[in-house]
Amino acid sequence: MNFNLPATIAVLERTPHALREMLDGLPAEWTSATEGPETWSPYDIVGHLADGERNNWIPRARIILAQGADRRFETYDRFAQFRESRGKSLSNLLDEFATLRAGNIATLQGWKLTAEQFALEGEHPAFGPVTLGQLLATWTAHDLGHIAQIARVMAKQYREAVGPWRAYLPIMDR
Repeated sequence: MNFNLPATIAVLERTPHALREMLDGLPAEWTSATEGPETWSPYDIVGHLADGERNNWIPRARIILAQGADRRFETYDRFAQFRESRGKSLSNLLDEFATLRAGNIATLQGWKLTAEQFALEGEHPAFGPVTLGQLLATWTAHDLGHIAQIARVMAKQYREAVGPWRAYLPIMDR
C-alpha cells in the first residue's frame, strides 16, 4: 500500500478509541503487566503514545514543512513516559492521548497538504533525510505496532494458563 493521507488519518483517529475500549476499566493485573525486565506495560505504551503526540509527530512535520535552513529533528526521548506519566491513572492517560491526538489530527487536516509536500525532507538524527510522507506513514505504523504490542503483552499473561493450547497460539512465544 502506498502512502495515502485519508487512509492514514482513518487509522490515527481510531487509535485512541481502540485503546480506550481495549484497556479502560481493566484491573491493573492486565494494564501494568509486562513481558519481563525492561519491557513496557500497556500503561507505559499509552504514556509513550501521549508523549509522541506532544513531542514527536507534529513537531517534526512542522520542521519539514517550514523548509528552514535547519531541518534536523531533535532527538526524541522514547522513554519520556516513565517520567511524564508518573502519578497519572490509565484513564487520565487515555483521556490525554485522545485530546492530544484529536488536536494533532485537526492540525494535520488544516494543513491541506499536497502530494508535493509529502516529498519534502527533514533530517532524522539517526536515519538522515526522511520525507513528510515517510513520517506520516511511520506515525500510523507506530500506532498499529503498539496496539499489537499491547495485545501481545496481555495475551502472555495467560501463557501458562492456556495449557496445551499454547501450541496453537504463536502470540505466546513472540
